[in-house]
Amino acid sequence: MKQFIGFSIFLFVVMSLLGQGAEVKKNGLQPGDKAVDFKLENVDGKMITLNHYKKEKGIILIFTCNHCPYSVAYEDRIIALHNTYSKLGFPVLAINSNNPEIVPEDSFEEMKKRAKEKKFTFRYIYDATQAIAKEYGATRTPHVYLLKKQGKEFEVAYIGAIDDNSQDTGAVTQKYLENAISSVQKGQKPEPETTKAIGCTIKWKK
Repeated sequence: MKQFIGFSIFLFVVMSLLGQGAEVKKNGLQPGDKAVDFKLENVDGKMITLNHYKKEKGIILIFTCNHCPYSVAYEDRIIALHNTYSKLGFPVLAINSNNPEIVPEDSFEEMKKRAKEKKFTFRYIYDATQAIAKEYGATRTPHVYLLKKQGKEFEVAYIGAIDDNSQDTGAVTQKYLENAISSVQKGQKPEPETTKAIGCTIKWKK
């Protein structure tokens, strides 16, 4: 009887630990984690992986889309971020993971049109299966993952919002992403390492 109880407790502990591991995976990446690689199609038809950025110091990875008012409000700021920081080794890489069956405006064809209209100089890739959004733990548009080069790989340095005012650029008081990039450039950890991403929810497939 005692052996049975002991085995039951052992089994409970093991299952709990496995459950914790699954929960961490479910929540996505955290600062300090190795970035998950991918192979996704850019609006120009080319397949993009993290290897395309091997000469860069980091990547401003932004989960975004066409239709969300928050994403639209940030579009010009995202363009400005790329124009400024790509020269310093931190280009923008935008990812759309939305289900076009729910929001037709976010289809791959509409992504091509939007990129052309706004003259995106950064890559805008399509996460058709939504697997990458799930791996990273992205839930909003926009949702930022600042990656920094660590040896030959990339590591997550910051996750969250671009700044503290989605509606009014002139009213921004905290430039979270830019401050995080500045910290990485100095070899320091961003403070804060995470903020709450404000935006529309990613439209998931059922």
